[in-house]
Amino acid sequence: MMREGQAHTVYRADYQAPAWWIETVDLTFDLDPAKTRVLNKMRVRRNPDVPAQPLHLNGDELNLARVLVNGAGTSFKMEGSDLVLENLPEGSEPVDLEIFTTCVPEKNTKLMGLYTSNGSFFTQCEAEGFRRITYFLDRPDVMAMYTVTLRASKALFPVLLSNGNLVEQGELPEGRHFAKWVDPHKKPSYLFALVAGNLVAREQKIKSRAGNEHLLQVYVRPGDLEKTEHAMNSLMASIAWDEARFGLSLDLERFMIVATSDFNMGAMENKGLNIFNTKYVLASQATATDADYANIESVVGHEYFHNWTGDRVTCRDWFQLSLKEGLTVFRDQEFSMDMAGSPSARAVKRIDDVRVLRTVQFPEDAGPMAHPVRPDSYVEINNFYTVTVYEKGAEVVRMQSELVGREGFAKGMKLYFERHDGQAVTCDDFAQAMADANPGSPLAQHLAQFKRWYSQSGTPRVAASGTYDASAQTYTLTLSQHCPATAGQPSKEPFVIPVTLGLVGADGSQLPVVIRATEGLSAFANSATSHTVVLTQPTQTIVFEGVAQESTPSLLRNFSAPVVLEMDYSDSQLRHLLAHDADAFNRWEASQRLGLRIALQNIAARANTASADITDSALDANILPTPYIEAMRAVLRDPLLDAAFKDLALTLPSEAYITEQLDSVDPQIVHQVREAMRQQLATDLAADWAWAYEQCSNTGAYAPDAVSSGKRALAGHALLMLCVAARASGDKVWPGKTLQRFKDAGNMTDRYNALSALVVSGSELAPHALQSFHAMFKNDELVMDKWFALQAGAPDVDGSALPAVRALIKLPDFNIKNPNRARSVIFSYCSGNPGGFHRADGAGYAFWAEQVITLDDFNPQVAARLARALDRWKKLAEPYRTAAGEAIAKVAAKPKLSNDVREIITQAMNH
Repeated sequence: MMREGQAHTVYRADYQAPAWWIETVDLTFDLDPAKTRVLNKMRVRRNPDVPAQPLHLNGDELNLARVLVNGAGTSFKMEGSDLVLENLPEGSEPVDLEIFTTCVPEKNTKLMGLYTSNGSFFTQCEAEGFRRITYFLDRPDVMAMYTVTLRASKALFPVLLSNGNLVEQGELPEGRHFAKWVDPHKKPSYLFALVAGNLVAREQKIKSRAGNEHLLQVYVRPGDLEKTEHAMNSLMASIAWDEARFGLSLDLERFMIVATSDFNMGAMENKGLNIFNTKYVLASQATATDADYANIESVVGHEYFHNWTGDRVTCRDWFQLSLKEGLTVFRDQEFSMDMAGSPSARAVKRIDDVRVLRTVQFPEDAGPMAHPVRPDSYVEINNFYTVTVYEKGAEVVRMQSELVGREGFAKGMKLYFERHDGQAVTCDDFAQAMADANPGSPLAQHLAQFKRWYSQSGTPRVAASGTYDASAQTYTLTLSQHCPATAGQPSKEPFVIPVTLGLVGADGSQLPVVIRATEGLSAFANSATSHTVVLTQPTQTIVFEGVAQESTPSLLRNFSAPVVLEMDYSDSQLRHLLAHDADAFNRWEASQRLGLRIALQNIAARANTASADITDSALDANILPTPYIEAMRAVLRDPLLDAAFKDLALTLPSEAYITEQLDSVDPQIVHQVREAMRQQLATDLAADWAWAYEQCSNTGAYAPDAVSSGKRALAGHALLMLCVAARASGDKVWPGKTLQRFKDAGNMTDRYNALSALVVSGSELAPHALQSFHAMFKNDELVMDKWFALQAGAPDVDGSALPAVRALIKLPDFNIKNPNRARSVIFSYCSGNPGGFHRADGAGYAFWAEQVITLDDFNPQVAARLARALDRWKKLAEPYRTAAGEAIAKVAAKPKLSNDVREIITQAMNH
């Protein structure tokens, strides 16, 4: 239990099996927004492997009316919010409990447990929400069989859904009706779900490879049905992919997805009844961008894949969260890459995933909330739904896949389910199954050391240096690893790091890779020109033989491990890799390294030079060297590169990524330097951007496929750069063309890209376009979120950003209690607009503190996520650091601060 005013730290080392098991649960709900009645009949049994103890049932904000044991009244006591039964019968015989409670869903603003949204009932039980519905052993290792009966007004709530299979439904007196659901699979309480409301469904019947028929349903509010086709297609594709790739079939008669606009998360994998944020279900070409389509496919896949990796096999305790989340993120990433098709499209997906890892997870690893993929302790479990658990956890699974191979990974998955189906297990159990299924693999050889990825926090750094011996025709590469200290872990042991590598010859060819056998060196071939070396020691040397020409090493291909690569490439070597590397990821990486190097050089120049000695214009005039400009021109004009790759390669490193390379950060200098780089890139390549736009602006009939999406992305990028160039030159033509593009667009991607180009470039045409956009889409919540977010992230011109944001939150369209809308404005400003947020007067930080405090009063989960916007405040230079510290102290001083926020703030202050 961790509730306001009684927070304490929970440690993984203290895990104990439950003293009681719950075998069956029979729940009956009389649904009423103001007073829902819940009758909970449970059959419980003592755990013979644990000394006899009273039964402690978790509860939160419940009104207890009755407790019966084997049909008779019994004594009980309350310990905080827990219900404690001390006088239960001894022995191994099952005990029948009956608990009757009430709750008030319409007042549940935390959106955890049972709540109402737009007149319908929804639940969110992960991680500890079920205790807000009834008293229970609310922990993931207690798995039971559920029967659920829902009763409600038929006029108000014609659809009644819960987990599993519908076994009975019918009419009741006084205009009410009921539905009875039975889930044939044991599950923990966090996977329970119910939905009741006025909903409509898109339905599709399918037949599995095994020949079984299944009913698929996507439920939404009336009026949204036409926006569900892509979600249904994504669900069918997910089911087919999991059968084909891993032999995992749908195990229920039906599978349901339900969308709601009030949801703290993206979606939830409740067994057979997935509840989704509308953002990841609803799409039409008029209202959703290509990115929305891709996100829907990914999230639908993710939640469906949980049916096996999370539902059929679940977590023993919440410290093992990455057991299901890291594995399932890896699965959804693989699914999306397979759906993308071509090698180039797969590479673009991989690059996108790595960008998230570097700009969000790497900073987390280096900040006050650093924690291992499998944390050792927590105060509030909701705070550990992090990019470390999810995205870094996926990289840990990906490395296992690399070390055992694609077929070996499938064998490991098969063994994992043979051993653990229907169980609550640990990260160690998964890794052991992978190793046991592949006994001769590098993973099996180094399993104990590999598990350090689960126990050690921080981002390892791999230093590389190489020399070429022309006479011996050898290239000698030395790799060294170390991991910086993190909170609670001052020193780290060496990791197992798969480094995929190749050699790019001076003539641009991919040289054959022949690695000299050396004692203690583990390596294997991916192809004739690409091998993977398994780095296990602090320092290891690799000798390539038969290297007939001077070459440039291509290291960490496809980002084979979540590490920082330290290699002192020259600019010419990076340009060579950008032009010739066969690995698309490393071509992109070369462009990023070139841009980052320029940014850091200019940031250092500004930081070390008094403003009186050098003006912005003098520094900005030639901020990008000619060779860099020409390299970018070559990428843009290259007929063999896909548009999507060009878009990524020509995107400068983000301010967040640049910031992470600095020990002391002046956010305004970082912002000014990056803006100057973008301005010159736009101006010097203006003719090339115009050419690219003309090449990509017409994609024909709309389809969200990889090729068409890539062309629209590059066309949008080109429009932005042309408007940026026009801002400097005073040109009116391209802003005018962009406005016309906005008006004529046949899909939301083109329309939004044009609007974004006008807003981000600061065009005088932007206000008119924003007004038109609002008029067109004011009744569509998800599209309006885009409208809000674009303005909250707009450039800060003479301090205009914060007043604009304060004006946005006063609009009638803004509702801070809706998580999507809160994120669209407050998060977009505090986390996505560094130039506007990091003000020298500290006003941006003061705004952040106000909003964290406000959100904490009714939705601590959302407040805690916003609180993390200042995780890295101690890296800030003055006067930003002092102002940020004052804002953090203001939040810390709030009476009755939630445990969710207090944990974040305390870590930030003490780190």
